[in-house]
Amino acid sequence: MSVERSNDLESAPVEASPAANAADCAVPQDLPNFPVSVPTPDISPWLTGNTGIPGFTTRDSGLPGPHVVLNCLTHGNEIGGAIVLSQMLREALAPAIGKLTFGFANIAAFERFDPANPIVSRFVEEDLNRCWDDIQLFGVRRSLELDRAREIRPLIDTADIVLDLHSMLWPSDPLLLCGPAAQGRHLALAIATPPLVVADQGHAGGKRLIDYGRFTEPTVAAACILVEAGQHWEPGTVTQMRATIDALLRYTNQMPAASAPTPPMPSFAEVTHVITARTNRFVFERNFRGGDRIPLAHTLIAHDGDTEIFTPYDDCILIMPSHKPSNGHTAIRLAKVQE
Repeated sequence: MSVERSNDLESAPVEASPAANAADCAVPQDLPNFPVSVPTPDISPWLTGNTGIPGFTTRDSGLPGPHVVLNCLTHGNEIGGAIVLSQMLREALAPAIGKLTFGFANIAAFERFDPANPIVSRFVEEDLNRCWDDIQLFGVRRSLELDRAREIRPLIDTADIVLDLHSMLWPSDPLLLCGPAAQGRHLALAIATPPLVVADQGHAGGKRLIDYGRFTEPTVAAACILVEAGQHWEPGTVTQMRATIDALLRYTNQMPAASAPTPPMPSFAEVTHVITARTNRFVFERNFRGGDRIPLAHTLIAHDGDTEIFTPYDDCILIMPSHKPSNGHTAIRLAKVQE
């Protein structure tokens, strides 16, 4: 449910607006111009793949070990991951043990990517990262993205670890999202690249890949985490994605760890409140950046029309603030550091 935005913020880890799916997927209005400062990658050499699933290529060491899947383009305009995976494939990178799969997920949306209007190619019909619950996967409803999730699912079911590569529209420090499951949390804290690990309960609009059943069941060891590596279309975001991948492959012993940097001490936070705009006049008190920490409880951070929005506790972390939310859209998530 949406939280009550007052002095006494009601705990609400998940939104449940009646129009949650549409609101979650819609493109914000009146956005500023976001320059595309990285080249659009050429993924054509990798579209056929070798797995029977277009866009997915597996390299097998022939030795026992985990199957790790690196997944990019869950959203067609988040091209940083495609840049990194294309580079790794051109380098002929292969795992020392186990198997490593490189995946380009929403190819149809990516084919529509236009640097002159990069916002609109996030998806074609619906968000591919809201399709991962059994009711949808095994149901009768059809869409381009849902059909693609069904096509990818058998390979995902063979994975021991999945890293889903994402970026963010608004300026934000990078972070790892581990979802609600213990196995995702353990993996993210072990990698700690970037060092901020955030747990949340997902989206009412549909399950993300990190929420897919086999990654949340306590009896299954498989884990999936999501990196939000920085702002869309920035070189530093691409660099962060490669650093996260390298840290993961060192952790799985699929890449040499010689002279590897020591991961920083991670911080772990849980999303406690999801703030949904209830007017088209949602305005932050200042130009907050994702990852900003507000030291004191009851600090005014925004107005939603005539409603004031305050932090609910000390040391509140602002997660992915949206500076142009319209009515029914998520404006910000608030997270509490866990000791």
